[in-house]
Formats: sequence, C-alpha cells, structure tokens
Amino acid sequence: MSPALPDVVIWSIPAFLLLTVVEMVSYRFHPDKDSAGYETKDAATSITMGLGSLLFDALWKIPILAVYVAVYELTPLDVPLLWWTLPLVLLAQDFFYYWSHRGHHVIRLLWACHVVHHSSRKFNLTTALRQPWTSLTVWPFYLPMVALGVHPAMLAFCQSVNLVYQFWIHTERVGKLPAPLEFVLNTPSHHRVHHASQGGYLDRNFGGILIVWDRLFGSFTPETEPCVYGLTKNIDTHNPLRVATHEYAAIGRDLRAARSWSERAGRLLRGPGWQPADGPAPTSLTPAAQAADGSPDAAPGTRGTAAGQGESEAGGGPAVVTGSAGR
Repeated sequence: MSPALPDVVIWSIPAFLLLTVVEMVSYRFHPDKDSAGYETKDAATSITMGLGSLLFDALWKIPILAVYVAVYELTPLDVPLLWWTLPLVLLAQDFFYYWSHRGHHVIRLLWACHVVHHSSRKFNLTTALRQPWTSLTVWPFYLPMVALGVHPAMLAFCQSVNLVYQFWIHTERVGKLPAPLEFVLNTPSHHRVHHASQGGYLDRNFGGILIVWDRLFGSFTPETEPCVYGLTKNIDTHNPLRVATHEYAAIGRDLRAARSWSERAGRLLRGPGWQPADGPAPTSLTPAAQAADGSPDAAPGTRGTAAGQGESEAGGGPAVVTGSAGR
C-alpha cells in the first residue's frame, strides 16, 4: 500500500508567493547596489520555466514511476514508514541528491538539463523556480534507494522536502547564519557560491539540505567575496524555449562536427569542456576549462553555458522523476 504523505510543494506555494513578494518589496524600499536584485524579464522567465517544469515533470513521471514501481516490487527489502525511518530516508535522499547534482555539473549531457537553473544573472527567490524541462536525467541516481526498499511515494515526499528547503536559500537578503548552522546546513551563503561564476567558486557546494556532503567529499568553498551570477558565456535571451534547450543545441553542433565515434562519446559523456587533444574546442566550454585555457570568456564575473556547474536543482521537481531542486 502506498504511504499517505502530503504534497509538500503544493502546501508551500502560498509561502513561496509571500516570501517572493516580501523580497521584491525589500529591494523596492531598501535597494542594495552590491546585490543582483530583480529584473522584470528575468523574473518572468524564471517563473515561466518553473510553471513549464510542472507540466513536463508530470509527463516524465509516468515512465519513471513505472520503473521505480517495478524495482520496488522486485526487491525483497522494505523500509516501513515510521517516525524514525522517515528522517533516515530523507538523509539518504539528500546524499543521493548530492551525487545527482554533482553529476549534472560534470557530465555534459546531464549539464544540458541543469544549465537552465544557472542561466539567470540574478539571484533571488524567483531563481529557485527556474527549473529544467528535461529532468529525465535525474531518476537513475535514486534507483539504489528504491532497490533497498524505499517506497517510491516516500522517495517523492523526501524529494519534495528537499526542493522546498532549497527555495529559501536563493536569496542575497540573508547573510551568514550562526556558525553551527553554516557548518551543517546548506545556507544562502553556501548556495550563492554555488551559483557564482568566479574561478574559485565554480563547481562547489552541491548539497541540498546539508552542506556536510561537500565538506566530506572535497567540494566545499565558503563565501569570501561578492558573487557574480550567470554563465561564463551568457545566453542573452529570455525566450523560455531557448533557455530550456540551448545546451542541447550546442551539443548537436559539436556532434555534427565530431570526426570519430570516440569524440562523439566524449562530447556527450565527458565534461562539457572536454575536447580531443587535436580537436577544436567544444561549442561551449566548461567554466573551469575556459579558465584554464585563458579564454576571455573565463574572466572573473562571467560564467559559461557549458558544464561545470548544476536542482531542481539537477534540477528537479516534487515528482518521483525529479529531485534536482534548487537546484
């Protein structure tokens, strides 16, 4: 029997709206010249991407849920829904979210999905809503949980909790929290670093609810200087369709220009900045690769359209098929 768990995202929508309005009003009456702030077209694009992700996630949910249910029916294991098992499942989901998010930064095909979440040059609560429409790349990371007996509905609930948590950390209006919280939790300060574009901040702080995974696996960087948001090669468009697909188009161009099957595999499965030793640069380099290459596009304060960065989050949504929030 499916566990009876609430839809956390639906219940949180009023809070999302209220907090966004409060943040907008705060910039109106207390502007900050050092903050990225709000821009109408950018916010509208982020909201449109979020609404679109709800529609597409509903479509992707059908085949992915079928796979999850099949695996759950086949496994002899079963994790019961108890007061003490749910926090453990949430901890496990956050662990696998870390690896999903990190994977969506370093594998170009996955980055093509997640780049959407990093495509805004602003960093505010509407940025949290800028979610991908192609979140089919997220579900394999959570198969181990289902194989270990976690019911798909329990997994979906934990993904929703993770997604809702990450909403509030997309803001410049909250400074650093007390040290014990900064040590354990993903906070606005840590997540600003994740969305920033300067060299020392690239590909850092992948955690969802907890930042301890980054501390354990060597991907943590504290916020020490103001962040500049966006991509190393900004896409300069507010067209939702282009925002959703621009990196897939870049991959297509690189595949057409590839001279061997090994190069084609590299363009898809290696880092977005990868290139064969004797080949041309990819259509869009990773920020780290551009920085190493000395490209003018890698100058501090810019960020690239190709990978090296990851919500809905990998981005994702509340459905079982997602889980990359905040992404």
